[in-house]
Amino acid sequence: MKIYHGKIITCDSENHKYNYLIEDNGRILFVGDHLPEEYRLVPMFELGQRVLMPSFVDSHIHFLSYTVINRSAKLYEADSLEAVCRILSDYAANNRTGAVLAFGITPTNLMEKRQITRKELDAVISNRPAVVTRNDGHSGVVNSYLLKRLPKTIASKRGFNADSGEMKQEAFYSLVDYIPSLLSPFDILKSLQSGYDAMIKKGFGMMHTCTGTGFFRDLDVDLERWLGRGQKSGFQTRVFFQTFESGKVVKRKLPRLGGCFATALDGSMGSRDAAFIDPYEGTTDYRGILYYKDEEVIRFCKEANRKGLQIEMHAIGDAAFRQAVQALKAALEDFPRADHRHGIIHGDMPTEEGIMLCSELGIQILTQFAFISEDNSSALFAEELVGNRIERMSPYRRYLNEGIMFSNGSDAPVTMPNPFAWIQKAVNNYDTMNRLTLDEALRITTYNGCWSSFDEKDRGSLEEGKIADMILISNDPFAVETDQIGTIKVEQTFLMGKSYEGNNSTAVGTLLKGMLSRKKI
Repeated sequence: MKIYHGKIITCDSENHKYNYLIEDNGRILFVGDHLPEEYRLVPMFELGQRVLMPSFVDSHIHFLSYTVINRSAKLYEADSLEAVCRILSDYAANNRTGAVLAFGITPTNLMEKRQITRKELDAVISNRPAVVTRNDGHSGVVNSYLLKRLPKTIASKRGFNADSGEMKQEAFYSLVDYIPSLLSPFDILKSLQSGYDAMIKKGFGMMHTCTGTGFFRDLDVDLERWLGRGQKSGFQTRVFFQTFESGKVVKRKLPRLGGCFATALDGSMGSRDAAFIDPYEGTTDYRGILYYKDEEVIRFCKEANRKGLQIEMHAIGDAAFRQAVQALKAALEDFPRADHRHGIIHGDMPTEEGIMLCSELGIQILTQFAFISEDNSSALFAEELVGNRIERMSPYRRYLNEGIMFSNGSDAPVTMPNPFAWIQKAVNNYDTMNRLTLDEALRITTYNGCWSSFDEKDRGSLEEGKIADMILISNDPFAVETDQIGTIKVEQTFLMGKSYEGNNSTAVGTLLKGMLSRKKI
């Protein structure tokens, strides 16, 4: 038993802040302003200027991709193609074997305002496979060495361009399916295991990982299931299988499916394949790409809903959002369920009808505060693509007013899991109409994430009877300037009441333990 004394942010429904919290055997025994007399002799942990709050939830992450990319060349900060080539060259020199994977190139941030080409990539890396993936994770460029070795079926896919080496749409997804063959299983295991350590140290107690990207017999799904179950820290993993084949999900006894890739209804704005009802600005008839026909999505949703599965689908543009909502509506009319918690990932451009149906049918939105702009740079880029439709983007205040539940995730590796940076963006949103209060942003990033996977009864807020998944943070977020919230550090993470001191288990040992476990996943 331990008593914590100081500022306690509960993230409960009333956003209470208390002075005392008592933890016993991994559960919260008491939280309030006045310590009950019977606990006066229990050891007390004084917080001082530090604050105790619930651990965070990343409600949408591609964990395997994130952990692999985390050990790859990172191009987020590059401001020119010269800088891109320098980063690639340095990475290749320090990692002399295997494929060169690079992530995060952002053409709008480059002086040249364009993606690298195959020939430019060849000039840096010519004797081993190389892939440079855009920051939105929806397109990439391969070098000639890899291009010659790709399966011939990729060349027949939409979005394949041998001249530039750029892969978009279905060609890119097929490329992603092929990339695992370039990696060693041991490196993948090691990357995954180190990824858990990184997430916990950032203050996460749970993640919802979307997986299923082309491994033989969907081995990536099983690896994430087993490693998630094998974690002895208490960290919680909820696996979403990215597939339209619900039978595969039922076979693995998973209660949910969806995500991006095979369950993405459109692409991204950055790669100009997000699907819109009206044309992109500057074009007369280009509306992006819907990957599936309406009847295909409806058939998938009906089948999965009838099997009692929770469904999530990626939708960026308003045409994709409309398709997702209509398919979920058809599924729920076919087989009504009171508490399904189906969701739409991103939901960047909802339709008016779609918003009302989400409210009526209980469809949640899995948002990304990391995409919010605190200045006008992202807004200007989006406006170039969609014009005055930008006023309809990410209407957080509207979601709240309509009672639509939404949570917050990284979409890693598109952005990195960094919750205080996300929260800073949410309360300083350049779109002032959709700024969130600090209380709202904190609860959305904690409690709402647990709610989105049916975990709110045990986790997500610091309340009596709940599991003590908590973090100790360096400063009170309510006492710092809003533009300094991102500087707050997680000093300690407590999972099931125990302080996390690092992972000393081997990846293989964790895997074997998880294969025998029946823990919730």
